[in-house]
Amino acid sequence: MDIRKNDTAVVFIDPQNDVLSEDGANWGAVGASVTENKTVENMERIFEAAKSRGYEVFISPHYFYPTDSGWMMNGPLETAEFKTHTFARSGQLDLTGFENSGADWLDRFKRYIDDGKTVVASPHKVFGPQTNDLVLQLRKRGIGKILLGGMLANMCVESHMREFIEQGFEVAMLKDATAGPRHPVWGDGYEAAIVNYRFFAHEVLSADEAIDRMR
Repeated sequence: MDIRKNDTAVVFIDPQNDVLSEDGANWGAVGASVTENKTVENMERIFEAAKSRGYEVFISPHYFYPTDSGWMMNGPLETAEFKTHTFARSGQLDLTGFENSGADWLDRFKRYIDDGKTVVASPHKVFGPQTNDLVLQLRKRGIGKILLGGMLANMCVESHMREFIEQGFEVAMLKDATAGPRHPVWGDGYEAAIVNYRFFAHEVLSADEAIDRMR
């Protein structure tokens, strides 16, 4: 994949406290993978490289509002998210209690995301970008190639990858700027994701490799 700032963007999924902070609602499931991959550190390095070298950055966040509690037919992860109040907000037009909550950005990422230049898409509601405006925001800026990372590797990140490929984007996965949950019955989400990344993505890169090629 030819990585150039005129048509390539960094896209991070859910860079939020509930999945990246030791105090987050899901740390028990994802903490080991985040720590082993140095996910936070590598995401920050990608943020820094993108900002210093003129690459556009897009965020696809996950928010749940009180009205979402009326959903039926939820899958196991959705059920768990509602139970733990993961990514919970007071409402679409209400930021009460948002700052430093589980739905807020990890503090060390705020200077990159809140710089007035990063594009924060509307929230995806299940796993993929079919329910938000991320693809529209990318298309409107002439982006055809994506460096993709964030959380969770086998859920929202993989779902975004699959949809981007179906939409005709070239996608390079940032294998150590993501992490996944571990479950005693369901298995290791990160390892499952890496297998699928190798089958689907145009490239699978480390943060070092991606940064070296972001010229």
